[in-house]
Amino acid sequence: MRALTWHGKRDVRVDTHPDPIIKDPTDTIIKVTSTGLCGSDLHLYEVLGPFLTEGDILGHEPMGIVEEIGSAVTDLAVGDRVVIPFNVSCGDCFMCGQGLHSQCETTQVREQGMGAALFGYTKLYGGVPGGQAEYLRVPFADKLPIKVPKGPADDRFLFLSDVLPTAWQGVEYAAVPPGGTLAVIGLGPIGDMCARIAQHRGVERVIGIDLVDERLARAAARGVHTLDLRDHHGDLADAVREVTNGRGADSVIDAVGMEAHGAPVASLAQRAVGLLPDSAAEKIMRRAGVDRLEALRLAIDIVRRGGTISLVGVYGGMADPLPMLTLFDKQIQVRMGQANVHRWVPDLLPLLTDDDPLGVDTFATHKIALADAPEAYGMFQRKENGAIKVVFTP
Repeated sequence: MRALTWHGKRDVRVDTHPDPIIKDPTDTIIKVTSTGLCGSDLHLYEVLGPFLTEGDILGHEPMGIVEEIGSAVTDLAVGDRVVIPFNVSCGDCFMCGQGLHSQCETTQVREQGMGAALFGYTKLYGGVPGGQAEYLRVPFADKLPIKVPKGPADDRFLFLSDVLPTAWQGVEYAAVPPGGTLAVIGLGPIGDMCARIAQHRGVERVIGIDLVDERLARAAARGVHTLDLRDHHGDLADAVREVTNGRGADSVIDAVGMEAHGAPVASLAQRAVGLLPDSAAEKIMRRAGVDRLEALRLAIDIVRRGGTISLVGVYGGMADPLPMLTLFDKQIQVRMGQANVHRWVPDLLPLLTDDDPLGVDTFATHKIALADAPEAYGMFQRKENGAIKVVFTP
């Protein structure tokens, strides 16, 4: 099969790999029909290389058709259409029973001290082959895949793999009070969907913050009050307070994470780590603060006293310096974590109707053949050509 693989910093290639096979009787093999390019994939493209091995298959947003099932699988059949959540969860353990599928006790990567395994996302999360490929082996076939109806185009359901549950959890964790204001920092695919879900759930004022014209325009077209970071360098908090009775936003979602613009010292640290041998770089990333915390610092600045910050952007540094005095003094609540996909599927599936209230049918800005994925990674990282959400097709 053909699959997108990692070969080094900013070096991904479409290579030929053996087709996956059934290893356990509870496995299934799916033929991938669509797979997303996620902002988190850019962390692998740029920063998290020390935790990858050349030839690793990337991608964690796949859907497709069941090609083969293991002998113990009873709830799936060949030909079923399924979406695959990005976290590998068994569905039966204590953590899954608590709705914490991203902490699944069956797949926790204990040797790395991490939570549940993820498809296509470094040895920190199990080194599981990803879904930017023609075929994918999926364990826990009776519990993990999400069966979806045949008929509508893939875009109707594809984003159940990551974007929709991540954004839903982000809004849930933000805990916007009735009549309150939510600010979303970063209007990439996750931030954009956070804004849409917040509006759908009745949040009266959503403020979207970014510095890319196409992202700002797309959010504004759906009624989001947008602020261009380029116009408010140094006074963003004042601009937010101006439209929130002088207090700041009740809740803030940081949908950017470790590679925020700004923070030149952290940016230099990331580049320096990238020049080290992988073994040395890995040790530094495990023990040092290498994240660009500009987005998180903005969130702390613009949230009101007693407000809530929800982190959905990925951070990777182990010793990042946080302004603890400000967090404590402002009495800020912070919630974060990988999305627990199956926890939110019952809330999301009823919204994937022909009415399409979240705009999933037109959410992708680019449809690109898997063979052209290396060029798409570069385009997406540089935010060129209005690339907000890229979907690959085999």
